[in-house]
Amino acid sequence: MLDAAPTAPRALGEILAAGSALAWAVAVILFRISGRRVHPVGLNLAKTVLALAAMAPTLALLGEPFLPDVPGRTIGLLLFSGVLGIAISDTLFFYALNRLGASLTAVVDCLYAPFVIGFSFLLLGERLSPVQLAGAGLVVSAILTLSKEGKIERIGRRDLVLGILYGALAMFSVALGIVIVKPVLGGIPVFWATSVRLVGGALALAALIPFLRGRRAILAPLFEPRNWKALVPASFFGSYLSLVLWMGGMKFAKASVAAVLNQLSTIFIVVIAALFLKERMTAWKALAVALALAGACLASWPF
Repeated sequence: MLDAAPTAPRALGEILAAGSALAWAVAVILFRISGRRVHPVGLNLAKTVLALAAMAPTLALLGEPFLPDVPGRTIGLLLFSGVLGIAISDTLFFYALNRLGASLTAVVDCLYAPFVIGFSFLLLGERLSPVQLAGAGLVVSAILTLSKEGKIERIGRRDLVLGILYGALAMFSVALGIVIVKPVLGGIPVFWATSVRLVGGALALAALIPFLRGRRAILAPLFEPRNWKALVPASFFGSYLSLVLWMGGMKFAKASVAAVLNQLSTIFIVVIAALFLKERMTAWKALAVALALAGACLASWPF
């Protein structure tokens, strides 16, 4: 279904994008639990390898070729997109998640839509309207509101600033990574494209680890069985299901529509975090979420 012709109903892309948001929200909660014991780089490498392991039999079951006739430039773009959107972005995201918690990180994630729109303007020639610029401003105001919430949550100023910085850079990287491959997604299978991006991310992480200090400490938690209880389902929802649905949404829906539907994850994360992680829902947090979502919607205008 995900590799249907580019003329597939627009609703398909919108359903996939919204489904991606829900799957990612579930994954974030599980990653938050895993991140308490596993280093962000090790966590990213493990979930990427697990996703690749799930993707290989998926390609076989679908009867898709592992090496389709695709131009080398397209493969290179997908690999580079994986470096940006998986190796760099997801590692920074896990750093932000550890410092801010799930709810506040979800607010910072709303920078994704303005970044997608901005890169679409710069790289794809899409026009920006005053309404979209106002939406980006609302998202920024939501990020600033986090300073109030940080005091309530008793997050240190350093953790708050670094958490927001890591989250912003994560959204910058993932937005750039998807926009650069948007022009080539229409003519290639979604599962295969997702696999190539995962390969790019895994190779970059594997190349990075030998140069990191304390690499044994980074990898050691991955050999403890108890850490896989949350990591395995988190990898399935976040690096397999969510990623495939996200790529499908970007393929079949307009980039602006897919981007704003992806932001529904903010609501899902805040609600699930309150239910399962017992993160408090305060007035400042509710205001930040409302501003961020409103800004994401306006930044993706018109639909």
